[in-house]
Amino acid sequence: MQTTLDTTVAFEGKGLHLGQPVSVVVRPAPADHGIIFRRTDVDASQADVPALWHRVIVSPLNTRIENATGTSVSTIEHIMAALAGCGLNNALIEVTGPEVPILDGSAAQFVEGFLHAGVRRLNAPLRVIEVRKPVAVTVGDATARLDPADTLHICFEIDFADHAIGHQEKTLNMSNGAFVRELSNSRTFCRSSDVDAMRAQGLALGGTLENAVVVDGAEVLSPGGLRHKDEAVRHKMLDALGDLYTAG
Repeated sequence: MQTTLDTTVAFEGKGLHLGQPVSVVVRPAPADHGIIFRRTDVDASQADVPALWHRVIVSPLNTRIENATGTSVSTIEHIMAALAGCGLNNALIEVTGPEVPILDGSAAQFVEGFLHAGVRRLNAPLRVIEVRKPVAVTVGDATARLDPADTLHICFEIDFADHAIGHQEKTLNMSNGAFVRELSNSRTFCRSSDVDAMRAQGLALGGTLENAVVVDGAEVLSPGGLRHKDEAVRHKMLDALGDLYTAG
């Protein structure tokens, strides 16, 4: 069955890339509404942006969606992962600016808010996408592949020269609350050598050691170190789940 939130929940913070203060209000929505972002800072006729794959546009270092009028919402991957991980199919997400807040760099606060608000079942069947044959995409050294399976499993492998990250592999069966337990608090990460270059491009202007794991060679610069030894690959799995949820 389809689901939505039982009550409204709100979040405040700043955007990772633009660095602007932003508020988000996530409201319950009826069956077949889907996940829709609504920009409250633009004209109502141009404000709604469905979180669907054909609305995703090319954007560096984040997932960005844009409607037919050019209104866009950036850095949606963490809140989308939280919605997916909590089993929420319908929601209206009001955003006061062009980017979702980064919060602590993970999906943990979104998950906490959604679970506190409660999940309500709706009287409507849930339509699902069934993968019937393998599908693969390769870009450069990166490959993504979907294979038929009875339940959702995510297998991820990354390889970085920095010893603080290095080579990491992880496979998770995503049923029975695995996202909340295993992935939701894993934070976005970057190399200290990339920070200046990103900011020169107008990116990571809201990034700090408090909302991202920053590494320099073998050293983790963020206070408190890592939440998991393999936090980097866990976060990549989080991002992947959020992006897959735009399939509808």
